[in-house]
Amino acid sequence: MAAATIIDGKHFAARLRAGIATHVAQLKTDHGLTPGLAVVLAGEDPASQIYVRNKGLQAQEAGMNSFEHRLPATATQSELLACIAGLNQDPLVNGILVQLPLPSQIDPERVIEAITVGKDVDGFHPLNAGLLAAGGTAMIPCTPLGCLMLLKAYAGELAGQRALVLGRSNIVGKPMAALLLREHCTVTIAHSRTRDLADECRRADLLVAAVGRAQMVKGDWLKPGATVIDVGINRISTPDGKSRLAGDVDFTSAVEVAGAITPVPGGVGPMTIACLLLNTLTATCRQHGIPIPEVTPIPE
Repeated sequence: MAAATIIDGKHFAARLRAGIATHVAQLKTDHGLTPGLAVVLAGEDPASQIYVRNKGLQAQEAGMNSFEHRLPATATQSELLACIAGLNQDPLVNGILVQLPLPSQIDPERVIEAITVGKDVDGFHPLNAGLLAAGGTAMIPCTPLGCLMLLKAYAGELAGQRALVLGRSNIVGKPMAALLLREHCTVTIAHSRTRDLADECRRADLLVAAVGRAQMVKGDWLKPGATVIDVGINRISTPDGKSRLAGDVDFTSAVEVAGAITPVPGGVGPMTIACLLLNTLTATCRQHGIPIPEVTPIPE
């Protein structure tokens, strides 16, 4: 069997951002509106600082307004909630994202619940989670939305396919399962207490791995020809004493069995930020009663 098609999420995301930029320009021309994304960062986490900077740059490249609000690691929950309250009322801000993790003195659930539902471009608010689960009109979490786009592009017609979501987090696993159900897949959620986990994986036409355990899924766990979306981002040691990023799937063995697979890095990660911009565009249109455009990646 030939090696799997490598799903180039970085290239796909760049084309998607180009499509978003086209619709943002049209929104400015037709309605005089510029989508605004506000990102709130509390603390000095180095990875979070990089993510926030990338989000701001990509928002600007798409023609959006980018607002950054930085609070010290000593910030109180009340201070963060006051910042969010101001952004909720700001007409120039259409989407609000609070970068996680937060300092230990701040309750992330309380913070997420404080964001106006219509500006919750992360899709983490309980009302958005409930709407997604119930099949309603919700803001979809960015990473699952990006995974779904890649599956639609590389796995063909999704209806009727057997899908396994490995992981049950509120951020990826549960919303991913809900999205796949909407696409009429037969969906199973597996996790740390699943019996015969390898056998469950071997039954799946579509496998989305999001457990945070480096290289857990081996090639012989996969159904030949399966489409594999690896959400995991783990740092592992290398023989030369350095480190590198690895997914939840053992790429070296999986690429010989799968039909298509995302690499780590360069797979799902770039899609997450692109879908954040897509959600910001969607939020802007909803807030102003404008039909939501169908955004597709710009053709090559």
